[in-house]
Amino acid sequence: MVEPALIVLAAIVALGLAFDFVNGFHDTANAIATSVATRVLSPGQAVSMAAVLNVVGAVSGTAVATTVGRGIVPPEVATQQLVAAALIAAISWNLFTWWLAIPSSSSHALIFSIVGAGIAAAGVESIQIGGITKTLQGLVFSPLLGFLVALLLLTALLWIFARSRPLRVTRIFGRLQVVSAAYMAFSHGSNDAQKTMGVLTMALASYYGWTGDEWGVPLWVILAAAAAMGLGTAMGGWRIVRTMGLRVVELRPIDGFAAETAAATVIEVASRLGIPVSTTHVISSAILGVGATRSLSAVRWGIAGRIVSTWVITIPACIALAWIVYAVLHRITGLP
Repeated sequence: MVEPALIVLAAIVALGLAFDFVNGFHDTANAIATSVATRVLSPGQAVSMAAVLNVVGAVSGTAVATTVGRGIVPPEVATQQLVAAALIAAISWNLFTWWLAIPSSSSHALIFSIVGAGIAAAGVESIQIGGITKTLQGLVFSPLLGFLVALLLLTALLWIFARSRPLRVTRIFGRLQVVSAAYMAFSHGSNDAQKTMGVLTMALASYYGWTGDEWGVPLWVILAAAAAMGLGTAMGGWRIVRTMGLRVVELRPIDGFAAETAAATVIEVASRLGIPVSTTHVISSAILGVGATRSLSAVRWGIAGRIVSTWVITIPACIALAWIVYAVLHRITGLP
């Protein structure tokens, strides 16, 4: 007879992969919106490319997974019930914001759901300040860097090609944007898929009692998370694509190249440093950065403001939601 704890672990793994699928579905726009908006790639081409490169990026490292899996709450606190509550809260928030067509952060939904479940399970003192500080630094600085790098990069490109014919510039960057879109899809997988890897490893550590050097992300977790995100990306999230690619600012191929290259570079650096960032935050800010090179009026700040307000709401909403889910699970199961 299969022991109940193993059944619970299997259910959590399924829930984690479901989150990764929803994450890929929800965040498809991050990797493809600009290339679709500039008509460099058709939606079908963009989604197919993003799905493949999301998987490639996902297997490229585990630094972010380690931060999420043991940097927010210590392994000895991370029970199966805590992990389940965090995943249920994060998935619920993702689906809610997808339904409203708002590009919120799946990453911060998951991380602050872990915080909420951790507080419910073991109190505020169980939350590790180092991991939260690293996450908040990514939350604050990655959008600013995305905006600034995109603005500076596009300004430099416009100066370099100032004497070139517009048709020639469009043709050149129409080709180059395929490369930048691929880079963006790779970086999206390298950061976002690792968060699910971290949560699944958290659940495994709770079951097997990993607390020290034995804590590590198994290969099958890496491959499963990568595949789930790739499949979710392949399904697409067209409601959010419309908001990200078509309603924030009108884009040309040179704009799309600058936005994607800037955002992907910021995300890649964060991934190698083990900093979980929101790809939604970074690409949104990069799109605003390229719009600001023309004039402030070129950016539709009303849409941008709606996006930013959702970022701010995500943190307290997910903490509260995860706390409630944990309390309900605790009452139903009677487990500690």
